[in-house]
Amino acid sequence: MKINKYNNVRNISGNVLRELRTKKKMSQKQLAEKLQLEGIDLTSKEISKIENNGRLVQDFELFGFAKILGVSADEFNETVKK
Repeated sequence: MKINKYNNVRNISGNVLRELRTKKKMSQKQLAEKLQLEGIDLTSKEISKIENNGRLVQDFELFGFAKILGVSADEFNETVKK
């Protein structure tokens, strides 16, 4: 069974991603550039879609976000705990 949405959103980490990125004073473009240096090919447009719950997040992308933002991947699970 393929699930594309959970509680009517495509991901549960987009809001946390936006919050962590803005706390680091990093633009979506800057995040995309850092991800590309890690071998993760995402554009700022795709990051925007993730933050606005319009795109699914792959596990390797989530780990890349965590590494660049200096947090544990578990941090992205906070939206479920609230």
